[in-house]
Amino acid sequence: PEGIHARPAGLLVKEANKYQSSISIAKGDKSGDLKRIFSVMGLAAKKGETITISADGPDEEQAITALEAAFTQNL
Repeated sequence: PEGIHARPAGLLVKEANKYQSSISIAKGDKSGDLKRIFSVMGLAAKKGETITISADGPDEEQAITALEAAFTQNL
């Protein structure tokens, strides 16, 4: 309910760091590296807002699938 604060941001960063691909998170015109907690928290994403995650690299499909699951199960 509080949005992506420290605990969920940490979980997402931990999951993202399991993959070699570059992974970014965006909200509106702001974007950041999903592997860096301050980038994630800097978006100040709140419940109900739309965010976009993109990945580019050798394991991008696996990364997106795992991060989608992390969002639906942990946030």
